[in-house]
Parts: sequence; C-alpha cells; structure tokens
Amino acid sequence: MTPTAAIELGRQAIEVMLLVSAPLFAAALITGLIVSIFQAATQINEATLSFVPKIIAVFVTLIVAGPWMVTLFTDYVTRLYGAIPTLIG
Repeated sequence: MTPTAAIELGRQAIEVMLLVSAPLFAAALITGLIVSIFQAATQINEATLSFVPKIIAVFVTLIVAGPWMVTLFTDYVTRLYGAIPTLIG
C-alpha cells in the first residue's frame, strides 16, 4: 500500500463519516437554535427544555434519513472490501 493510497482511503473514510453524520448534526443545531430563540423570547431558562426537542429532532431525522445513511455507508464498505486485493498487492 502506497502512502498516496492510504491518504486517499483516509480521505474517503472521513468524507463518508461527515456525510453520514451531517443530517443528525444539522437537525440538532437547528432545533437548538429554535429552542434558544424561544427561551430568549420567553425568558425561560430551563436546561432540560432544549434537550427533549433535540432528541426528538435527531430521532425523526434518523428515521427519515436513515435509509440514505445506511446505503451510503454500505456502499463505502462494499467498495472498500472490493479494493482489498489492490490495496494489499
């Protein structure tokens, strides 16, 4: 395995990881922003108020984007396993 191949393999792994995690992080970020604006407008400073909506938003996003995330990850793993003979030799 050449250093270039190792770097390319690492780059692809990081790219897949970012693509798979982006919808969940975005849902948590947007929900947190909305709840923070609501808390600032109503002056309710309860820490647990932001926790439950974030969990619900991440769960709904996981249900909606889950099949795409699994397909993306399994495609990457399939390509990786298929490339093992060229990586070794």
